[in-house]
Amino acid sequence: MITRKTFALVLFSVLAASSVQLIPVAFANDDPSFKKDDPSLKKADLAFLQAVSSSDKKTLSSILDQDFSWTDSVGKTYTRDEVLQNTPNSPANSISSEIQQRLYGQVGLILATSGKTHAARFWVKRSDRWHLLVYHEATLAEEARSGAPRPKVCENPCKTLPYEPQNDAERGIIASWQALETAVTNHDSQTWAQHVADEFLLINSNNDHPFTKADRIAILDKQKQTGTSSAPIPLVSAQMFDFGDTVIMAAKHQRDIDKPVRVSRIWIKRDGQWLMAFSEQTIVQ
Repeated sequence: MITRKTFALVLFSVLAASSVQLIPVAFANDDPSFKKDDPSLKKADLAFLQAVSSSDKKTLSSILDQDFSWTDSVGKTYTRDEVLQNTPNSPANSISSEIQQRLYGQVGLILATSGKTHAARFWVKRSDRWHLLVYHEATLAEEARSGAPRPKVCENPCKTLPYEPQNDAERGIIASWQALETAVTNHDSQTWAQHVADEFLLINSNNDHPFTKADRIAILDKQKQTGTSSAPIPLVSAQMFDFGDTVIMAAKHQRDIDKPVRVSRIWIKRDGQWLMAFSEQTIVQ
């Protein structure tokens, strides 16, 4: 019979012996803030994978942040207590050769891929220890889905929001986000690009592949040529977690009778400007 201790030792040995590495995501941007590798983050993420695999609730309890949430690939969201009571299982938490790391100050982002399933693990450093704040999955479509036709006018989130910013950082993010979404509505790719980091990545369960900044610019330009309506989905609710020049935003969006969408974003302040660096979006089934 394999004990939890034996399982953990075997898993660690396999990881150590394999070619799997947590590597910084490489982009052309010269800002080193998101490229630096952090062994302590790698160690924390490994401990999380081992605890999930062995249903080690004691270890999970020490790893999961008090505000932790888990959104699975069908959009169901679990609280910290629910995860500790019954830990979800996912192929994205198995050993994978497609694992990447980003660092934004006190926020670490681990991106893991298993087939079509993409898991984003949002780590935050509190009292010199890494804690997992948000776990978010999205399984990409076999073929991109266009969804229902979008309106041409954007009220929420472009002009009004059911969210009151709590500090200057949040006010700056809201202003940047509303300008970004207004640019999306108007197919204005140049203005949109001013509010997005060069390493921006979008993972959306309606798409068949992740979108980079260049991909989104190309889509906006094409929509402008074809006159396609592209107003964003209204915001229903949001939480923001402030870590200096990095803020994690967990949100729920929904339009009329369409299915809700769970979204987790990372905002960073670079050269005095708030930019969206990452967005993972899962349609609730």
